[in-house]
Amino acid sequence: MSRIGRRPVAVPAGVDITLDGNTVRVKGPRGELQRTLHRDVIVRREDDGQIVVERPSDQPEHRSLHGLSRTLVANMVEGVTTGFTKTLEIVGVGYRAETKPFGLTLALGYSHPIDYKAPPGITLRAVNPTTVEVSGTDKEVVGQVAAEIRSLRPPEPYKGKGVKYQGEVIRRKAGKAGGK
Repeated sequence: MSRIGRRPVAVPAGVDITLDGNTVRVKGPRGELQRTLHRDVIVRREDDGQIVVERPSDQPEHRSLHGLSRTLVANMVEGVTTGFTKTLEIVGVGYRAETKPFGLTLALGYSHPIDYKAPPGITLRAVNPTTVEVSGTDKEVVGQVAAEIRSLRPPEPYKGKGVKYQGEVIRRKAGKAGGK
């Protein structure tokens, strides 16, 4: 058995989970999420209110789907209760971000500012000109938006200029002089 897949998902107070076949709908204080899981995975509610994900056999495909499905349900529950946040840092002279009603305006060393529009359910906030917070209820979308913003100017290895995740370590190169 998968160690992750066999653990039940605890449902905190204030969260309502509706199971309709393999469609899981989670409603909580921060919003509502819905996902249809793979048809071979069995999702059921136990008597104590916890959600259990089971697999029909020990085939490799079912084993991989077991842990994945349980994690997806757990992330939905966590998203509607506490939400997810990714922080990006902007490094470079003149590189900055500004919060706008539609999302962000980024100055990343190009000849023009870049307007990034936030998708539905995502909040973009420039905490200060060099720090951006991406937050929302869906972990997958939060990660995707953070990756798209980072891809606008990925950090370069010589001076480290660009957009990077908070805590990300950029491997630096010595440069042309051979690192005198």
